[in-house]
Amino acid sequence: MRLPWTLRGSDVRTIGDMAGESVLLAGGGRAILLQLADPAVGHGVADHSDFVDRPLSRLHGTMTYLYAVVFGSPAERAHVRREVGRAHRPVHADGSQGVRYDAFDPASQLWVAATLYDSAMTIFEQVHGPLTPEVADSVYQEYAVVGTALQMPRELWPTDREAFARYWAGAVDALVVDDVTRGVARQLLHPVNVPWWLRVLMPVARCLTLGSLPESVRLRFDLPWSARSARWYARVMGVAAVVVPHLPPRLRHVLRDGYLRRMRAAMASAPPRG
Repeated sequence: MRLPWTLRGSDVRTIGDMAGESVLLAGGGRAILLQLADPAVGHGVADHSDFVDRPLSRLHGTMTYLYAVVFGSPAERAHVRREVGRAHRPVHADGSQGVRYDAFDPASQLWVAATLYDSAMTIFEQVHGPLTPEVADSVYQEYAVVGTALQMPRELWPTDREAFARYWAGAVDALVVDDVTRGVARQLLHPVNVPWWLRVLMPVARCLTLGSLPESVRLRFDLPWSARSARWYARVMGVAAVVVPHLPPRLRHVLRDGYLRRMRAAMASAPPRG
């Protein structure tokens, strides 16, 4: 018997029906590693993010931004845009000391938005099943907001899923990983200053991240992977596909609700804007 709250891919109608699913966090590490593999993004992160002392800060910021953009009020969306803009303001380099980057570069914003969309779809459809083609097209168009809520021009988002697939294939082929971004990836995958419970969960997190990455990206990062690892990944995702769709919404959406609650508390305690 199907429970009344069971979610399948065929039940999805809008981005809001899938973006609140906590299981999408399983794609967070994948998205960050893909972002790091673009030198313009990776070196900006390496130079301006503290992955040693605050290994989860980028993930927390990204999740807050995503939930606010999709589920927040206009005031809340404006708040996260200001916060992201403030964080991005110092992230630029002219290339004289290495790689040129600028957090406000539309091409870099497109790549970040693309990694979030592709990672969400990869994990969601493995767990909940595929979206119908019509809904997949609609959700794809809605996902443009992930980039446009920053500064990315709407016309930069590929026109449809076929155009996105071409863009994605070319962008993945062009990725370049160096010692700097490999070092950041190691800090992300083997964090030190984290609670004990997160250290316990990290083997599963690493499996989900490495298993969902394109093989070519795993090789560029020189990340270990084997047939045994692939079997473990398949088992974990298989269990998730059986269990997660049958969880009640309050459990499936617990991360969304928690991040939004924390953001709203921070907004309420902030001094009035002058």
